[in-house]
Amino acid sequence: MISISLCMIVKDEELVLGRCLDSVKNLVDEIIIVDTGSTDKTKEIAALYTDKIYDFKWINDFSAARNYSFSKATKDYIMWLDADDVLLEEDYIKLQDLKESLDENVDMVIMIATLLHSVATGNLIPARIKSVCVDISNASVTKLSD
Repeated sequence: MISISLCMIVKDEELVLGRCLDSVKNLVDEIIIVDTGSTDKTKEIAALYTDKIYDFKWINDFSAARNYSFSKATKDYIMWLDADDVLLEEDYIKLQDLKESLDENVDMVIMIATLLHSVATGNLIPARIKSVCVDISNASVTKLSD
């Protein structure tokens, strides 16, 4: 079975971080939090889930912060989420199945969430997840699910 590092960049996410991490804590093998200057309880909440919490001075460059978080990963694959993301149960099951069955020759998996706009609430809601595997060495792409 493959292993997954969850890498997140956060700042002042105390209201949503716990919900996000609760949705994936039993699925990922490592949680890495890179904080870009929180002044709330974000880091204290993160510490309930991991001891891998790093400070990164914000330089107005999301890619620099994201790449720094990736540099701390030690597992086979890297997953990233924003603090307000939540992995729904149906998608948790799909990712767990993928984790258990993924061929080690696959270099990258892209899971694309389709969002719908709720007229009633004005919020975006997930409609479905599609998965695609990419094997760079064999130049192949495989559609896994709808």
